[in-house]
Amino acid sequence: MTVAYEPVPFPAREPDSLSRLRGRGREGAVQQSDADGVARGQGGDGSRAGIFPLSDPPPHRSRMFPTSARQQSELGNSRVRAGEGVGRTREGRPLAVLLPYKTPERAPWRWPRLRLTHMVGLAGLILLVGGSAFAQQGGARLPALEVIWKWSPLLLSGFGFNILMSVLAMVLGTAAGVGLGLLQIGENKVLRGFAWSATQFFRNAPWLVLLFFAMFMIPFQFRVFGTTVPFPDWVKAVIGFSLPVMANMSEIVRGAVASLPSGQWEAAESLAFSRRQTLWMIILPQCVKRMLPPWMNLYSLITMATVQASIVGVSEMLTLTAQVHAAEGGRPDLLAPLYGFAMLCFFVYCYPIERFTLYLERRFQLNQ
Repeated sequence: MTVAYEPVPFPAREPDSLSRLRGRGREGAVQQSDADGVARGQGGDGSRAGIFPLSDPPPHRSRMFPTSARQQSELGNSRVRAGEGVGRTREGRPLAVLLPYKTPERAPWRWPRLRLTHMVGLAGLILLVGGSAFAQQGGARLPALEVIWKWSPLLLSGFGFNILMSVLAMVLGTAAGVGLGLLQIGENKVLRGFAWSATQFFRNAPWLVLLFFAMFMIPFQFRVFGTTVPFPDWVKAVIGFSLPVMANMSEIVRGAVASLPSGQWEAAESLAFSRRQTLWMIILPQCVKRMLPPWMNLYSLITMATVQASIVGVSEMLTLTAQVHAAEGGRPDLLAPLYGFAMLCFFVYCYPIERFTLYLERRFQLNQ
């Protein structure tokens, strides 16, 4: 069935003289038929919808539908001047949600600064204690500051040994803890249960008890193919300190993986990634920034805990401090200055680590 549509031509424009003769009668008729004309799809002047009034010629098509960039820009500017801009307030200002995104500026990282009052107060306390004791001795012996300066190379070498033990304990504990943490999120129930039990046991055991456990349960030498291999005390102390590091690192890994949304695993599975590929290529790279601040905090704690090795005879800073005090005759006035110097060394080393950890926490929280 074929339907033919008869084209409707534009009505001819009436002469101006004829329009003036009709006058108000035509205007009244148009006003009365506005509602009926709109309902029939016609204009207010009796013409069809989309047909311009008889009194006005149809505008050019380029004005109705601007095609060039210049015409569109002029049309947009005219609308904005008229208060018709899209996404603007009544005052003509653009809405805040349509403004360009501005990346927040990151504060530059600065080295942590100790206030002058801190250093003056600590130095004043050492001078007060040492000076008063020196005055009581009548000046017959060296003052506390000269004793510290005299033995500072030996004491600082012991402090370097503390740092060495902390670094080695962190390396061993981190390597074992990452593997233990991955076993906690594994699919094998037996391995998952073993990893959870080992994590909870070493994580909730006192560090000094674990140190004694490593010192007295590990033999002091091994025989390998007829060759005796010594196992010094400081190595056993490193193993003892690495056990709590391993347990805490395992929990850090498990918590970091659990903190990621489950949609990461589902998206990787939809892309045909295996579980191993998902873990090593998608999950763990996102966990690094979550694990780094608590890992650095753990390193600061293990560094300060290495002084416990002095109890089992390892020649670290506190052991050497006690030997220096004995070499100076066991003077009571040297106790506070010598051990205060040891405390100052650990503070100067661990305080910047703590400040840098806070900086990483703020930065990674901003970028999440």
